[in-house]
Amino acid sequence: MVNVTYNIVQHDGGWAYKVADVFSETFPTREAALRAARDAAARQQLAGESEGIVYEDADSHWHEEVASGDDRPQTSVVQ
Repeated sequence: MVNVTYNIVQHDGGWAYKVADVFSETFPTREAALRAARDAAARQQLAGESEGIVYEDADSHWHEEVASGDDRPQTSVVQ
């Protein structure tokens, strides 16, 4: 299973959470960024509905798949 980690970091004059190389919006306090990260992490684990998806790969080939709505990652928040 995939694990997605939310890290709380200083960013752009305030605080943000960061997943891999992507920053959230900037929050005025560390506590606000932590609350937002916990909320985002919890929502990411919620099951959804299975849906068909279509995407193009790096070799310009198109693929059709069904994305299972219950295939959710584990999440963690690092303070």
